[in-house]
Amino acid sequence: MNQVVSLKKGPSLASLVKDEQKGPDDDLRTRLHAMETKIRRMKDQRNSFNEDARRAADSRNALQEQSKEIRESIKEKLDEQKKVRDQAQICKARRDEIQNQIRELINQNRGRKDEAKGTKSVVIELSETINEIEKIENTMMTDGRLILETENKLLKKLKVLISKRDKLMPAVKDFEAINIDIGDMDGSIKLLKSEADKAHQEMIDFHKQADLIWEDVKPMLAERDFLRAEADRFHLAYVAHRESANEVHENMKELIGQVNEIRDEMKAAEEERLKVIKDHNQSVKDALKLPSEDEGMADSLASQLINSGSLTLGGVLTGDSKSPVAKNIKGKKQSRKLGTTRGRK
Repeated sequence: MNQVVSLKKGPSLASLVKDEQKGPDDDLRTRLHAMETKIRRMKDQRNSFNEDARRAADSRNALQEQSKEIRESIKEKLDEQKKVRDQAQICKARRDEIQNQIRELINQNRGRKDEAKGTKSVVIELSETINEIEKIENTMMTDGRLILETENKLLKKLKVLISKRDKLMPAVKDFEAINIDIGDMDGSIKLLKSEADKAHQEMIDFHKQADLIWEDVKPMLAERDFLRAEADRFHLAYVAHRESANEVHENMKELIGQVNEIRDEMKAAEEERLKVIKDHNQSVKDALKLPSEDEGMADSLASQLINSGSLTLGGVLTGDSKSPVAKNIKGKKQSRKLGTTRGRK
């Protein structure tokens, strides 16, 4: 006999699973929503810190650029001042050299000699050398009583004096010294004093010019210091904003890790629910199959029939083979006779 399997209709497994896990799942979703909202707020906060840091960096860079321009202007002014100071030093050295010449001329005029060797002024020494050269040349040109030996000695001395003169000339030129006349001591002293006073005044004028340049530099230095202080202040603000942004970012990373864990947990729970529902639906489907649709049952019945040695089609049992219908059919087959028939050939 065919067996009919009937199932009583009730709540589905999906609804049962959903009801059982409704509480924990909703809790996870609530936590996830709160954490995602917090992450968005933290992201906005981090971006705000980064924007503040960027503005501070822009202000710092602008101030540093202005400070760089001020420093270049200061350097130009200081270089100009240095050149003026150098000119003042040249004037001072020239004044001092002239004053040394004056002292030596005064000493010579009074009949004194320098006690220390090598203290003679280069200008005085050059003047004396030139004077001796002129005397020798004049003697050789005008004195006809010179013998050959004396003339050769004068030529040798003249060569030495000319070589000495050539060595002294650059030094005198460097100091812009004045050639003096040894024969006119008083006039030379007056001329040297006038030149010394002139060199001294030039030195003073150059120092005044350098002082005026320094007056222009002082406000530039103050502006440079102010710009440097402001740039340092903005740099500290930049560092503080960057540290705050990094701190928020690290907290975001930690919170994002927790969010990912919750999502993985919810995904695993969802996959588990789907698996339970799938298994339940498959079991229901298997239970509703007819014996003819069940391949396992069909194989089992086929094996039993093969082992029993008989096969009946149409759902008739083996005991029905001895029924009257079967006997009548058999009898009719036995009573049929063979013979000729009329009308058909």
